[in-house]
Order: sequence, then structure tokens, then C-alpha cells
Amino acid sequence: MTSEKQKLVLASASPRRLALLEQIGIAPDAVRAADIDETPLKGELPRLHAQRLAREKAEAVARMEPGAFVLAADTVVACGRRILPKAETEADARACLALLSGRAHRVYTAIALIDPDGKLRERVNETRVAFKRLSAAEIEAYIAGGEWRGKAGGYAVQGRAAAFVRLLTGSYSGVVGLPLFETATLLEGAGFSH
Repeated sequence: MTSEKQKLVLASASPRRLALLEQIGIAPDAVRAADIDETPLKGELPRLHAQRLAREKAEAVARMEPGAFVLAADTVVACGRRILPKAETEADARACLALLSGRAHRVYTAIALIDPDGKLRERVNETRVAFKRLSAAEIEAYIAGGEWRGKAGGYAVQGRAAAFVRLLTGSYSGVVGLPLFETATLLEGAGFSH
């Protein structure tokens, strides 16, 4: 191993992913959002959708940052085989919350790491989340708060929606947007030291 400084680029515009990395003592040298089409392919299953998007984000940023470790992630909220959108409108958020009310769903967060030699490593974390039954008033109060904007499935588990979660089996940080155990393991396995 050379004494040359290793460069880590986080391929994400998400402030939550940056904060999660910093929580485990990793500060990327750069943060670059990948501009890719996130539309699900026809018949694409939620786990494979998350994995494909994380890989495409990593590949897009790796082309701009040769010789760096590039870490990307994508989070998909799924009800059965149905991929819930990243809520952009109140109607999106209301529909997501109505669907999730009183039932369990899965959150898939895929991470992709491209090392300085161009080798790709991938992991997918799957977490099961169950919401209590939500009243119309609870849904409207949550929507009024605006926390749902741009969030997969229309909610942020690290915010007020935490009060809706009656069960979470898996990775809390994965639901927030970056499964820290898998991320640390992937970086370590690729030879990244911080």
C-alpha cells in the first residue's frame, strides 16, 4: 500500500447519506450527485431496481473521478412488488402513506463501490418496516410538515414518521439511506482506510 492519500467520493446529493458516513468517522473528499434516469424498467423488481440505480450512480461518478473510491447508494420502498415513488407532490405522499398505513413493507438500500482500479462491489440491505394504522388526520399533519418531499415512499423514518413505525427488522440506517454495517464492510474489503 502506498502512502498516497486515498480519495473517496460520495455519489449522492443526499445530506442524510453524508451525515451517516460521518457518523462512522468517514468524511468523503468530494460529494457529487449522479444525474441518471431513476425510472424503473418494465417489470423490474424493487431489489434489482435499487441495485441497478446504485451501480449506475457509481459508474457515472467514477467516469468523472478516475482513481478514486466512488460510493453510491439507492433506497427503494416497496409494497410487495410495487416500487413506491420518491414523493414529489402532496398527492404522491398521501397515496404512499395511505398504502403503507397498517401494513408492512420492505426498504431496499443498495450500495455500490467502485475502487480506484475500477472494480465494482455491491451489497443490498433489506429491512422490513411495519406502520401502525394511520388516521386521515395523522396523514394530513405529516404532509403539512413537508418532511416527505423527495423521500422514497413519502416518509422520513428519522423524522416525525418514526412515530408511525411499530416494527423495524433490519437496518435503521439502511432505511434512512445508507446501511452503515454493509458500507463499512464494503469499504474495508476494498482496501479503503480512513
